[in-house]
Amino acid sequence: MEHPDLAQVAALAGALGSALALLARGRLVLLGGLLLLLLTELGFAVALGGGPADKLGSASGVAAAAVGLAVLAAAAGLLVRRPALVPVAVLAAAPLRPPIEYDPSSPVLVSVATNGALGRLLPLYFVLLAAVVALGWRALRGSPTPVLPRAVALPAAAFFAFAFISLLWAEDNEAGANLLAFFTLPFAALLATLARVPYPGWVPRALAWVAIGLGVLFAGVGLWQAATHELFFFAPNLQVSNANTDYFRVTSLFGDPSLYGRHLVLPLSVVLGLLATRHLSPRVGLPLLAVIWAGLLFSYSQSSMVALLVVALAVALATGDRAVRRAVAAVAAAALLAVAGYAAAKLVSGDSLNQLTSDRTQRVEKTTRVIARHPLAGVGIGGQPRASRALAKSGRPTPNFVSHTTPLTVAAELGIVGLALYVWLLVGGARLLATVTRLDRPLGLALGASFLALFVHALSYSGFLEDPITWVVLGVGAGTLAWARRPAAVAA
Repeated sequence: MEHPDLAQVAALAGALGSALALLARGRLVLLGGLLLLLLTELGFAVALGGGPADKLGSASGVAAAAVGLAVLAAAAGLLVRRPALVPVAVLAAAPLRPPIEYDPSSPVLVSVATNGALGRLLPLYFVLLAAVVALGWRALRGSPTPVLPRAVALPAAAFFAFAFISLLWAEDNEAGANLLAFFTLPFAALLATLARVPYPGWVPRALAWVAIGLGVLFAGVGLWQAATHELFFFAPNLQVSNANTDYFRVTSLFGDPSLYGRHLVLPLSVVLGLLATRHLSPRVGLPLLAVIWAGLLFSYSQSSMVALLVVALAVALATGDRAVRRAVAAVAAAALLAVAGYAAAKLVSGDSLNQLTSDRTQRVEKTTRVIARHPLAGVGIGGQPRASRALAKSGRPTPNFVSHTTPLTVAAELGIVGLALYVWLLVGGARLLATVTRLDRPLGLALGASFLALFVHALSYSGFLEDPITWVVLGVGAGTLAWARRPAAVAA
């Protein structure tokens, strides 16, 4: 990283900007928070280096910038007139990572990634920037700026602020700055924006069908890959694994089978919620479940299967009668016994616990050593893999030490303080979604099921806080509640 001191200054600005944007009760405070977040992002861009300013001075760079600004202005203009489109557009863009990477040698600063790699969340960043510009413009014109529900605003503001500040003591300054610039900061803006747009009656239906449509698309691509054994995007270790095993794991439009599995469990959660509340006909819902589940099967993602089972049991528990609840308890007990029996049989046959958990046990053990060394405030955001590697005195690549367990990662990087804020955020999110469920049962149940799926999946795979869908769920829940509580809701 070229300017670590500038990154730390930007992190302090980001802490203040995220708190102002999330807690704002008036348009001036909101505008100040959004402006600080924009300046923070620019500060991180300069601190991380790469030289885009030089390229923008060339004729091709100026032309590319002019086209980009024109498209951005057009998108922002549309969202100023139709702000209720924001959550739908954000959800449609959130999972997509086109194979485009930053390339300072290219005349337009980007190039197509090769060797199965994927790029950044560029579609989401574009939609989000247009939505933030539209929100700022509407605030300048005096449009009402709803206040976020305290249940999620307070813990989210505290967590984001502490994550930004942790860069001051981060052991891996560059990794932390990258995480803040490409995930933490955009998602703070995402939550602040989604919670302040209108949510008329058609928006929940549109969100449901976008989620289901994406699931069918991803599953269809995955099934095609299972039939042809051709992958679009993949990590090198997956290529080796598929060549040396009897089964072929697919990735659809993602780079990892488990991430692909997560993005099928989410639409399955929505379908289950809609079926349970009788807002989707079985004639439509059951075929959708079959197609998406078939795509999930070929991911061979154990974490995704566990998340789906937990969600299915939770939906049945929330919507069923006493007999259904008893059946849920019986199924849950049987599942636990089956897992315990399978694990015992494997251990007796000679497999190690680390083999049984696909290297997770070793990763957890090394992460807990970091927590023991830095219990209060952790090693700073983004620092857990490097700190685990240093304690292990290993020459293996740093990504091999990622914990793949979100609570442990939070505890290692942000310490007991950060873990407490994380738990507060989870509790606040659950309270928010419970309130939404009382207001709109199908929407609240779908959001709650998705939130639960993300949480469970992230217990054995990274990405609860770094997955934009987490913040879409919270943002839609907060926005729905804020919209319903407005004295007079205007048509979007």
